[in-house]
Amino acid sequence: MPAEDAVIDLDAHRNEPVGPTTGRVRRTARPGIVLGLVAAFAAGVVLGGWGVDRSREARARQERDATVALVAVATGTSGGGVNSGGRARIEGSLAVVNAGPSPITVRSVRAESPTTVIRDLGRTRLIRAGGTGWIDVVVLFQCGEPATPEPLSVRFSVQTADGQVREARYPVAIVGSVWLDMLPMICGPR
Repeated sequence: MPAEDAVIDLDAHRNEPVGPTTGRVRRTARPGIVLGLVAAFAAGVVLGGWGVDRSREARARQERDATVALVAVATGTSGGGVNSGGRARIEGSLAVVNAGPSPITVRSVRAESPTTVIRDLGRTRLIRAGGTGWIDVVVLFQCGEPATPEPLSVRFSVQTADGQVREARYPVAIVGSVWLDMLPMICGPR
């Protein structure tokens, strides 16, 4: 064999058929397998998107159920009041409006200032979203002392739709309320 035949000229084109290789023959993927892989990928994308969407919905529902938004107004009395040792005791009610997106259960109501105390009677009250509930309360005023002109910050213990107990505050106006109108009858003229 001449030495020039041992050198391979890459620029030369030979029309000779290529013989069998000594390595393994590489097979191409079948169309069915490729189609199956594409289908599995597409199904994964769809299921993944659905899972993300469900996760967002669940998170939004949790946030909505945990929201507490309420409004409270002194609305009435259940009869007269009592003067005990210079302290007027009035049984009244608060109208509580649930301005939140989910139902709430008001578990307790409490407020204190130097001249006024408000506390519930120990009964819980379920209030639907957008609804109003009346909470029975006891209001204590110090006779002879002027009522606080600023609204009294009332603290509500509320159980939300997600089962958690949260605290909410709302300012309730005492001046101009039916409760304050009863003081002269209970404490006597000032």
